[in-house]
Amino acid sequence: MASIRHEIVIDASPEHIWDVLRDVGAVHERLLPGRVTDTRLEDGQRFLTFPDGHVVRELIVAIDDDSRRLAYSVVEGARPPLEHHHASFEVLPEGDRAGRLIWTTDVLPHARAAEIRGRMEYGASEMKEAIEAAARG
Repeated sequence: MASIRHEIVIDASPEHIWDVLRDVGAVHERLLPGRVTDTRLEDGQRFLTFPDGHVVRELIVAIDDDSRRLAYSVVEGARPPLEHHHASFEVLPEGDRAGRLIWTTDVLPHARAAEIRGRMEYGASEMKEAIEAAARG
């Protein structure tokens, strides 16, 4: 199993970053506007709709406000399908005015690791842009 870790510093308070991430039903509005066009929550699951109509179903595993950690698993809709996916976001302070977003993903098959790493790096930069824009005002 591949374990991929990506870290990015975001110019916003850790509290603000966490507020955006923990709002699991507003991905299309707050975290990835444009990349995700709709978010629906149902029975502990999150359904993300993309511009082409494709839907990914995720299980929200944990939202831990004390440690600012969100864990989730893609259970349906990955293209191409994955044997296993589990990921988490964690937000830590970075200096006096910023936060560090740590995104860790465990995935099978291992052969998809490079592709998943690229998606995470691109997605994290999109998240950073949206979070910083909202923090500015």
